[in-house]
Amino acid sequence: MAKLINHSFDKLITIDPHIHRYKSLRDIFTIPAIKLTANPLIEEYVRKHFSKEVIIGPDWESCQWAEDIAKHMNVHATVLKKTRYSSRHVEVKMIHPIEIKGKDVVIVDDIISTGHTIAEAAKGAKKLGANKIYAVGVHGLLVENAMNKLRKAGVNGVITTNCIEHPSNRIDVTPLLVEALEKER
Repeated sequence: MAKLINHSFDKLITIDPHIHRYKSLRDIFTIPAIKLTANPLIEEYVRKHFSKEVIIGPDWESCQWAEDIAKHMNVHATVLKKTRYSSRHVEVKMIHPIEIKGKDVVIVDDIISTGHTIAEAAKGAKKLGANKIYAVGVHGLLVENAMNKLRKAGVNGVITTNCIEHPSNRIDVTPLLVEALEKER
């Protein structure tokens, strides 16, 4: 995919790319590439819509979003360790246990695809006494009946950015793109 982009475009602006196995966009693209993050927008949304919340990252790859958002909000966060037995069989557990009983749990991840990982995190949070559970994703693919799967797992709501059009879009990334384009002038 990167080869096609490198040969077809002059520049790339991306939001929270799923490149955990690379150090930077320069390792992938030969064209100028800018990486933006939706974290400030997610933080703003969570501040406005939730109280008594804790932030959870459903796996080690989500740690960068969960911990950054929680730090700026001055709330507790933890990341779950994911053990993947197959593409559809995943188990998760807290690496650094925090108190979630009676609190709203906000599970933050970059991509919500089939919903398996977040569903497992939600089931665990429910067992530990979470009040309500919400899933927030930068890129909401939500395939293979993911919304229904998340509801069955106890997720009270799914919120995504509008990077990918979906009815769960509640966070508008347009300001990030406008700011990046203005800096390029």
